[in-house]
Amino acid sequence: MHKANIAELKKNVAPFEKSDMKKSIRQLINTLVPLILLWYGAYLSLSVSYWLTLPIVIVAAGFVIRTFIICHDCCHQSFFKNRLANDIVGTITGVITLVPYEQWKNSHNIHHATSSNLDKRGVGDLWMLTVNEYLEAPTWRKIAYRLYRNPIVMFGLGPIFVFLLQYRFNVKRARRKERMNTYLTNVLLVGLYTLLIWAVGWQAFLLIQGPIFFVSGLFGIWLFYVQHTYEDSYFENEEEWSYVKAAVEGSSYYKLPKVLQWITGNIGFHHVHHLSPRVPNYNLEKAHNETPPLQKATTITLAASVQCLRFHLWDESNKRFVSFKGIKRLAAARSEAIMDALKGTQTSLEGK
Repeated sequence: MHKANIAELKKNVAPFEKSDMKKSIRQLINTLVPLILLWYGAYLSLSVSYWLTLPIVIVAAGFVIRTFIICHDCCHQSFFKNRLANDIVGTITGVITLVPYEQWKNSHNIHHATSSNLDKRGVGDLWMLTVNEYLEAPTWRKIAYRLYRNPIVMFGLGPIFVFLLQYRFNVKRARRKERMNTYLTNVLLVGLYTLLIWAVGWQAFLLIQGPIFFVSGLFGIWLFYVQHTYEDSYFENEEEWSYVKAAVEGSSYYKLPKVLQWITGNIGFHHVHHLSPRVPNYNLEKAHNETPPLQKATTITLAASVQCLRFHLWDESNKRFVSFKGIKRLAAARSEAIMDALKGTQTSLEGK
């Protein structure tokens, strides 16, 4: 993409970067109030039937995802104009979603700065190997990668590992502010859960909070996965990498039904978000609709997104994702090419 086009694209998106206090407060109210009411409704429904409780907690899990989007915006300082307001609301919503605000903010900002850069993988993103890296990897690494990419592990065990274990501890490079925020999040989390258990009992707490945690965590990981893992995504080495291309071509437009779009805080417009993280979630759709170049981003529908599960490795030669089955054909083709080259060399030597 030409530099002039890049500058023009950023200029077109700039007007949507302004947060609106009224809209932000309205979103806080229409997210947290329903979440509290649904939680209480789930508790009341336990005395009737758990089959009545389950649909309520599933809807509540959707509002947890919406709560996380608010935390996410606060991390980018896009929810409020005031930094302190973002930090306070971000920390509180982080407690609700089991995410340490400062820790996640720092790793997520690295993700934005390095997304789709093959030379800077490893922080704030999913583990991804290229075809060559996989073929050259030792057996134990291949097994570990296959397990990691297995849907049962990624979406089943993933939420438990990430939200219950990984986020409870600081990383080695963490600065004091980040470490203290993680400690604060853990203390507030213990306090909140202790209060809920005291109020409703540990059994009712587990029957309600357990499914809410798991469903919201599962779909949270799914949203992140599908927004960066699709066949014609974008990945380049440092010397060829472009921030704008990584945003527009390496982040999908996940076109969801209006209800799901609302509950997920418009995060489906992920290409807009990656181009300009300062755009509040309630302005993402408008930015997309009023900026024609952004409408060229890869569009993935809800039905088509299931196909993303079969993409496991990045094929640098063909610039696309392939499956583990597809790599067998690539490996066979590579072996055949090597054999042909050896035969050609042998024929040339014999001719001499």
